[in-house]
Amino acid sequence: MIEITTEPIDTQALLGKVCAPEAGAVVLFLGTTRQVTAGRETASLDYECYPEMARNKLAELEAEARKRWPLTGCAIVHRIGHLEIGEASVAVAVSTPHRRAAFEAGQWLIDTLKEVVPIWKKENWTNGESQWVHPGIETPRESSQTADCNQAGNV
Repeated sequence: MIEITTEPIDTQALLGKVCAPEAGAVVLFLGTTRQVTAGRETASLDYECYPEMARNKLAELEAEARKRWPLTGCAIVHRIGHLEIGEASVAVAVSTPHRRAAFEAGQWLIDTLKEVVPIWKKENWTNGESQWVHPGIETPRESSQTADCNQAGNV
């Protein structure tokens, strides 16, 4: 199950999609909006994506995970839009016959998702500044620098 949503993530429904009698292990990972990042206080986050491309990439990750581990169930949900502190932005749920494979698959899925899926995060700081970030892509430290780069054609 792959989903991009603007609604809060329903963890109970997600777990229901991956639980099965043959699964002895279920792992659920939630990525939540934390209050402090790198010593700066976060006010909120905004996520954007190109939904069709993001869904396709998530489906590729699920297919690869199914090749690598004996998954009984797999569900990945990413929320887009505006999120407040404490709200979940991403959920990965997997089930397998045994715990080791469930932990490995879940970790690989979230780590790889953050690297390759075209979902962009804007961190909004309590001091009024903001910054678009994506793992593996260098970005200016502050939104005012982003505007300078855009005007100079160095995007």
